[in-house]
Amino acid sequence: MAPCGSTVALLSVFSVVFAVFVSCFVADCGVTGPGVCLAVAAGILSMCWRGLRQRDAGSDRRVCVLVLGDIGRSPRMQYHALSLSKHGYQVTFVGFLDSKPHQDVLKEEKIRIVGISEVKGLRAGPKLLTYVTKTVVQSVQLLHVLLSLELQAHILMQNPPGLPGIAVAWLVCVLRGSTFIIDWHNYGYTIMALSLGASHPLVRLAKRYEHLLGPLASHSLCVTNAMKDDLQKNWGVEATTLYDRPASIFRETPLDLQHQLFLKMADTQPQFRASGSDSEETEATVFTVRNPGDGSVTLRSDRPALLISSTSWTEDEDFSILLDSLQEYEGFIRGGAPLPSLVCVITGKGPQKEHYKKLIASLRLERVKICTPWLEAEDYPLLLGSADLGVCLHKSSSGLDLPMKVVDMFGCCLPVCAIHFHCLQELVEHEVNGLIFRDSAELAQQLKSLLSQFPSSDGRLGVFRRNLRASRGQRWDDNWDQNVLPLLAAPR
Repeated sequence: MAPCGSTVALLSVFSVVFAVFVSCFVADCGVTGPGVCLAVAAGILSMCWRGLRQRDAGSDRRVCVLVLGDIGRSPRMQYHALSLSKHGYQVTFVGFLDSKPHQDVLKEEKIRIVGISEVKGLRAGPKLLTYVTKTVVQSVQLLHVLLSLELQAHILMQNPPGLPGIAVAWLVCVLRGSTFIIDWHNYGYTIMALSLGASHPLVRLAKRYEHLLGPLASHSLCVTNAMKDDLQKNWGVEATTLYDRPASIFRETPLDLQHQLFLKMADTQPQFRASGSDSEETEATVFTVRNPGDGSVTLRSDRPALLISSTSWTEDEDFSILLDSLQEYEGFIRGGAPLPSLVCVITGKGPQKEHYKKLIASLRLERVKICTPWLEAEDYPLLLGSADLGVCLHKSSSGLDLPMKVVDMFGCCLPVCAIHFHCLQELVEHEVNGLIFRDSAELAQQLKSLLSQFPSSDGRLGVFRRNLRASRGQRWDDNWDQNVLPLLAAPR
């Protein structure tokens, strides 16, 4: 139904031009030009309205999943798309195409990806003017894309980012009779406040925007009970809590797959390579070795511990905390503490990555090695399932959302050290499935304690892993079926 959007746009332009033309001839007849303009425009737009709402046999089984961000770095929205397709819905996935989505999304015949371009705005002039022009152009682009789609029964949108997406998606739903669903991951204005300050005019405007338009959604989802309570109390929004749950791809990685992954990473990351003599004699990495006789893979007894953290390299994660703790850990070893060497993998893309790469390059570490690769969507769960310990530095800008990276780590039975913030206890249980820290010194002590008996599984690290194995909870599919599927069937 792509021609529909073009037809609507042409009719809209025609209505304005025609109205102006007619007004030129009625001025002498005692009829006001503006009155004629409105009447003519209203008539033509009324025809467009009926066309936009024209339903067909498949209308009730079509859903648009919308994110004004990179689809490849929006795992929760990818899970939504996959769950919808499993229940027979035809999904149109709209978003930026900066990185490749998971293969399951790409291979699913019921999911069609429609890419949109991220608008940069004016490159010169005041920041306010840049932001206004970016918002206007992005609004027009998004409106055109959504009106060009076949009629969708529902539009499921991620927030944040919600400016201008909430307004545009709501307008399209009004025009076309679709149900509007917002999935609240956080509050956009609180993220803006990290860089601009809470008192900045743009931040205050964004807050009013979310407060005004958020309640217009037909249904709302959110990521924590704390956010659910806040939305109800302060926003007048009744939301359903849909906790992030690990997809089935997040699980402990078999040893043979670990070895294949480590070999692959060794091609680009020298921290994964075995010493020259080892690699010449056998197929080996710094963590694993394959027996040339029977082909079996074993973990090396002298291997370093594998520490992993993932990030979007934004202001809500202060990676200087991790870097300071790793320097302290190096100091423990130099002071004679019987601790293993460390390979720390920090994966992700984002605006502050180059800044931190320069800081990492300036560190003088011998027993701690750090690398910052970008992993393919298929390799990320394999690395989590191969690691010994995860670290999370996500500090919620609102204090109401939870880090999905920890959910994925727990799906792989990977214990986590996570920085403290309000509502984290809904996910991380201190001394049960991980530890909670408040600063770099406390994290360094936790690393020392957890790795003191490495590679033995008898220490606290092994206890946490066994607790995670014993308490494997609900997976994403069951959670989604229980909480989201009924909303799609609810009367509109």
